[in-house]
Amino acid sequence: MSEKPAVLFVCVHNAGRSQMAAAWLSHLAGDRIEVRSAGSSPADRINPAAVEAMREVGIDMSAQRPKVLTADAVQASDVCITMGCGDACPVFPGKRYLDWKLDDPAGQGVEAVRPIRDEIKSLVEGLITEIAPEGTK
Repeated sequence: MSEKPAVLFVCVHNAGRSQMAAAWLSHLAGDRIEVRSAGSSPADRINPAAVEAMREVGIDMSAQRPKVLTADAVQASDVCITMGCGDACPVFPGKRYLDWKLDDPAGQGVEAVRPIRDEIKSLVEGLITEIAPEGTK
């Protein structure tokens, strides 16, 4: 990995799980990690329940927009974390791939999204500890 690791979060619509994960990673790691997210079939907008759930913990991701997954985004990342996108994510040698099994918040209310948000936070905290522990730049 480079001096500053790069992480790409990928889910189908890039409207819920991957956006929450990217927001958590940016919030918790600051500038120690380069953060990206994308979707294999991006939605038109971010899931409003995901936006509200993150707002409840002081993170505003309302300005984010779903982005399409590109081979370049994967190539530029050290770690690619998929969340239910199946085989849509291109695989490159030398990249690290993780698959986080998370419920899909699509169509769910904020009550159902909160536990997903909290599970993502826990996974992101573990990732930070592993790839960019405190004291690294």
